[in-house]
Amino acid sequence: MYVKQNEMSDVHETPNIHEGEGVILRRSMFREQSKLPIRMEVWELEPGVTEGDHTHEGKDELEEIYYFLEGEGVMSVEGEDVPIAAGDSIMVPPGIDHGFRNTGDGLLKLVIIWGRPAA
Repeated sequence: MYVKQNEMSDVHETPNIHEGEGVILRRSMFREQSKLPIRMEVWELEPGVTEGDHTHEGKDELEEIYYFLEGEGVMSVEGEDVPIAAGDSIMVPPGIDHGFRNTGDGLLKLVIIWGRPAA
């Protein structure tokens, strides 16, 4: 048995994620089907849209992996601006302040995977 899903399944728009600016188009992948202790989504940000700076710690502790598929932008990690472009990946451990923004002229598209780190 297998489960197939495409990018048009489970699509929703979320404004102001982590007090960022604009609307992020989010596509949840296998939210109901997977038994893994992770979540996976494909995000799309129009030019100027941001995911606000934030941390995941304490009872909300998460590790996140960002893989950028197209476009360009800047990721803020602990106050440092890190340029991002298609093919780049960034892992953010729990407790690290981070966020990103689309600084390009076109769409910024990425895969984000997150979950609680193993004890």
